[in-house]
Amino acid sequence: MKKLFFFIPVFFLIISTTVTKNTTKQLDKKIFEVKENLRVLQEKHELVMLEYNYLTSPKKLMQYQKKYFDNELLEADIESLNWIETKNKETNVKKILSINE
Repeated sequence: MKKLFFFIPVFFLIISTTVTKNTTKQLDKKIFEVKENLRVLQEKHELVMLEYNYLTSPKKLMQYQKKYFDNELLEADIESLNWIETKNKETNVKKILSINE
């Protein structure tokens, strides 16, 4: 009888320890996956921000124009640009400045 009273709590402790370890292991796995996904997304974000900041500066754009396009790109007058809108097989051409006003 004494052995039974000793065995039951020990058995319960072993079972509870096993369950606790398994749940902890699963949680650690999920935490690791989330951290890895977050790390990858942060790296992508940093690269995109670097690219955006580096490539969109006017100075850089002018350098790229000179380097790659020589004199192929010309400055356009904003008043000569039009907005083409198509609805129900009907085409409307509007000036860009009149849309923004």
